[in-house]
Amino acid sequence: MKIDEIKTIVKLMSDNDLTEFKIESEEMTLCLRRAARQQAAPAPLFVPAAVPAAAPAVPVPAAVPVPEPAKAVVPADAGRSALNPDKVIESPTVGTFYRSSAPGAEPFVKVGSHVEADTTVAVVEAMKVMNEIKAEKSGVIKEILLENGQPVEYGQPLFVLE
Repeated sequence: MKIDEIKTIVKLMSDNDLTEFKIESEEMTLCLRRAARQQAAPAPLFVPAAVPAAAPAVPVPAAVPVPEPAKAVVPADAGRSALNPDKVIESPTVGTFYRSSAPGAEPFVKVGSHVEADTTVAVVEAMKVMNEIKAEKSGVIKEILLENGQPVEYGQPLFVLE
């Protein structure tokens, strides 16, 4: 991954007020974390998958200010933090949440829809790529926690199952 691509990701995180971004492939792993805008801290790390854990990481250049890493991902509605993880469908990536495949199209699921592990429940757009989100659990949709176009973070709850 090129440094310009990392800079673009950092800018998208800042513009959308995201605190964590993680992408993994066979060649590398990239995990960026940040806290509130007012705090200053070390730059995020880029660690290739083939490099041993003890190897030093390559920091993002000092020209890109990156605040302190966040301690934990906080859902958009902190009051929902007591949700049962077995009954929650979480976002596997950061990006923008959409309930349907295109504007004006029917949503993938509605409250009351029965889902299986392989059911597509939403898409999350990240860097112009639409990522289908699978339920990965069986159940009935009890609550939809986000609206179309809202930014979503890694691990943030999207749906609650009965």
